[in-house]
Amino acid sequence: MSGVQRPKANNARRRHQIGDPGPTPKEREYLEVIYYLAVRGEPVIAARLARWMGVQPPTVTHIVKQLEDKQMINRDARGEITLTAEGFTMAELMVRRHRILERFLVDVMHLPWHLVHEEAVRLEHALSPAMEAQITSLVGDSPTCPHGNPIPGNLSDYAGRLSLAEAEVGHAFTIMRILEEAEEDSELIKYLQSNDLVPAAVFQISDSSPAYGVTLQRPGQSITVLPAVAALIYGEITA
Repeated sequence: MSGVQRPKANNARRRHQIGDPGPTPKEREYLEVIYYLAVRGEPVIAARLARWMGVQPPTVTHIVKQLEDKQMINRDARGEITLTAEGFTMAELMVRRHRILERFLVDVMHLPWHLVHEEAVRLEHALSPAMEAQITSLVGDSPTCPHGNPIPGNLSDYAGRLSLAEAEVGHAFTIMRILEEAEEDSELIKYLQSNDLVPAAVFQISDSSPAYGVTLQRPGQSITVLPAVAALIYGEITA
């Protein structure tokens, strides 16, 4: 229509900047996973990343190379991956944002426990600093996400260093946290919550088998947890 002028595009506010050297959303996911493994003191190799992300090794190789080119990670001669100072800072900020969002979705929005991880993934990349600050104020200084993993800046270390799979029979076991790998499986998280296998729950270990799992008991409840699931539950012996 003549006489009507369209407003000029504001390039500074475009969602995707052409030639932006920063990590892509997918690369950010990899940085988070590398961070999770690194702060737990576990070696980070491409095969481990492939299993976690559920992709083929060539996909991991491609993204790892991109992160290396952007100076977010380093690889040694054995292929072990470490975060650079810049990569660590960025990953830690993303993990903090993710876990604060999970806390907000559970405590304020009352979203079911097993849904919060995926919702946080959807929200974290689009969260503005103003919204992040507001959500943080609502969450307060909560030390952990709902799954018991520390929120960087609020808690400096992981609580519970003993895997349920390694705990000895005859002791009481207090669940402290669920490993991040479990959060990728919403059905598993739903199962854990429905059986009250959540942080702060206390069970007596009545039986344990590397082949068949760990049997937990408390008044009114007895449950056997498969070995693969027990390996994702961490806590401490309390008696």
